[in-house]
Amino acid sequence: MILTRTWAPTRLKILSSTVILKRLNSTNCHKLATSMSVQQPPWSPPKRQAEEQVLRVYNSLTKTKTEFVPTNGRHVKWYNCGPTVYDASHMGHARNYVTQDILRRIMSDYFGYDVHFVMNVTDIDDKIIERARQNHLLDTFRIQTTTLSAALIDQVRDAWRIYVRERLSKGEEDAAFSRICDSITNPDWKQECLKRDEKFDMHFSSARRCLNALQTAQTQLGTGNVGLDVTHQLIEDSRDILAISLDAQLKSTVTDPAISRSLAAYWEGKFFDEMARLKVREPDIVTRVTEYVPEIVAYVERIIQNGYAYEAEGSVYFDTLTFDGTDGHNYAKLEPWSKGNRELLEGGEGALSSRTGRRSPSDFALWKASKPGEPSWPSPWGPGRPGWHIECSVMASAIFGENIDIHSGGSDLAFPHHDNEMAQAEAYHNCSPWVNYFLHTGHLHIEGLKMSKSLKNFITIDEILQKFTPRQLRLAFLTQLWNSKVDFSESLMTGEVRNTETTMNNFFTNVKALVSQYRAEGMASDGLHHYESHERELISSLHRSQSAFRAALCDSFNTPVALDTLRDIVSRTNVYINSRGKALNVPVVENVARWVGEMLRMFGLGEGEKSQIGWGQVEEADTNREEILTPYIRTLSSFRDGVRALAMAKNETSLKDILALSDKLRDVDLVPLGVALDDQEDGKALVKLVSPADLVKAREEKRLQVEAKAAKKAASVEAERQKRLQKIEKGRVSPKDIFKPPNVPEGTYGSWNEDGIPLTDGEGKELSKNQGKKVQKDWATQVKLHEDFLAWHKDG
Repeated sequence: MILTRTWAPTRLKILSSTVILKRLNSTNCHKLATSMSVQQPPWSPPKRQAEEQVLRVYNSLTKTKTEFVPTNGRHVKWYNCGPTVYDASHMGHARNYVTQDILRRIMSDYFGYDVHFVMNVTDIDDKIIERARQNHLLDTFRIQTTTLSAALIDQVRDAWRIYVRERLSKGEEDAAFSRICDSITNPDWKQECLKRDEKFDMHFSSARRCLNALQTAQTQLGTGNVGLDVTHQLIEDSRDILAISLDAQLKSTVTDPAISRSLAAYWEGKFFDEMARLKVREPDIVTRVTEYVPEIVAYVERIIQNGYAYEAEGSVYFDTLTFDGTDGHNYAKLEPWSKGNRELLEGGEGALSSRTGRRSPSDFALWKASKPGEPSWPSPWGPGRPGWHIECSVMASAIFGENIDIHSGGSDLAFPHHDNEMAQAEAYHNCSPWVNYFLHTGHLHIEGLKMSKSLKNFITIDEILQKFTPRQLRLAFLTQLWNSKVDFSESLMTGEVRNTETTMNNFFTNVKALVSQYRAEGMASDGLHHYESHERELISSLHRSQSAFRAALCDSFNTPVALDTLRDIVSRTNVYINSRGKALNVPVVENVARWVGEMLRMFGLGEGEKSQIGWGQVEEADTNREEILTPYIRTLSSFRDGVRALAMAKNETSLKDILALSDKLRDVDLVPLGVALDDQEDGKALVKLVSPADLVKAREEKRLQVEAKAAKKAASVEAERQKRLQKIEKGRVSPKDIFKPPNVPEGTYGSWNEDGIPLTDGEGKELSKNQGKKVQKDWATQVKLHEDFLAWHKDG
């Protein structure tokens, strides 16, 4: 019995498990069959309603807009010609490097390319050598010369005579300078001189300043005043002329290459400081010529081996005719029409270059034999230094190899510099093309004229930043096409640029205030979705703007149209804000503002990288909470004290006084703190944080407008009073006397009735019907005027 009891339950368990398995298997089979018979419906990819825009850039190699196709996916190799550092950076530099920075940001931050941006610094060049040498010789001369003497005056006068003869009078004796002083007041004569030499005015100013200094020094010498101050004043006022004279005599004595390098290093540092002030991003890699001299020597050797260069008198020249005549190679791809332009060819070689030993006038130096007074490096051809054009070919090849996606620079570099660069690189690599896209920025003009020291419109970056902000300068360049001539003018800066900045500032201030208020109220639902036709239209406008913005940038970086697109959507959003009242959908407005701010920051117009509504701002480090909050707390406490005092006084005017105190808080107390309160229909003030200076300025403008309006009203009242007085004064004469002398000329009328109305004219003839009607009408008018006059006097 025990066994039976033990076994039976076990058997029952087994039977139960078998049944369960059968049932499960049956269910799974049914599900499997069902799944095989019921499937997802077929899916088709959506049809494009519009093709996506592709980037097309104006390529100087074709003089057309061509589709941009990088050779390696999203990776873009970009080489930008950097500065020759020997003097202060100027507005021409700002135009070029800010514009290149804008293009770079568009490529990386908008189109999403992985840009590898390399820029060179030319730190050895004819201009650097000459400027450094002259500065060194002049500084040495100043240190060694401590006493004013007749010999010093004679030395400066001799230098002055040579300067005038060579640069102003073209070979005439120094007596010609007096004639120049007389003639320069003639605008036509001066214009002819400037056509012959655009630096004529600068040369004349230097000569006149030196002559005045000589006359002063001669007087000082006669009085026995020969001290250090007067001596160095003569040297300083004659520096432009004396430096050239000393260089001509002593240049061979300057042999230390560190003299040139120190000048270049100083101005390179200044250049990058100015670029930082202009918010220009640093290059990924900076290359310097002096750091690549061994590579330059090896590069030149390879070009000689490939048959495209030759040595002559210690220098090496590129053989343009051989290169141009070889299949697969073309010289001057950018400007083939400039091949024979001697002025451009000679200008591209530098003031210290020799043109002897060349096989063709278009041949250019790859390596220059150094003359006395010039820095040098060892080479197979003797001591020398790199030619100007070779540096970029070598350094760009060292970083990027035998092909570059983009090469950029100013339009003045196209020929011969960039054409020579390409020829050298293609001769070295035996390739074509070396560059796929050439982007050349347009020239800068100031008020319609080419910037020039001689035209006295030469502006350094430091000078322009004392007048305008980096954002305003960048906006000015954005309003004009990157590859067109830019006319920088006062009207551009105070007109379109300032208006655009003000429009955006006001827009962002309003939206930030609306968003802040919306967040502060907890985004609680009022039971309405606030997404009606107005909101749908604004969102549609945003999407159209985004498409138009992309189309503009795809159209060879058309920033003027892109800016117009941003201004348009801001205008539409402002209309929406002003028309919706309590039904305003703040998140929709915020969406627009964030996109506009993001695009402006993408252009480099922001003050920082932080993503927020508006331009963005630089993060402030170590802010003092007490220092920031105390002025606001004091203002609030003072307002509270005033309200309490008025409430406790329980005067009849307390309510009116509290409202006045509220207005004072808004219009006076909060203004220096940068807080603006805008009254709204619902009784709640919209709080805006604005620059205190802007609020003070706005308050002052409002005060002036109120005063002007009051003055205009007072003037109108006074004018009306004077008019009334004049009219009353006309009534002083009795109607009986109005047509009698002295109120009319003697003899006008001959007789009158008892009311003083004329009956006959001066000759005794009866007045005509028309004359009678006229005097009757004038008499009636005078009756009314006289009554008014008597009433006014009675009341007075």
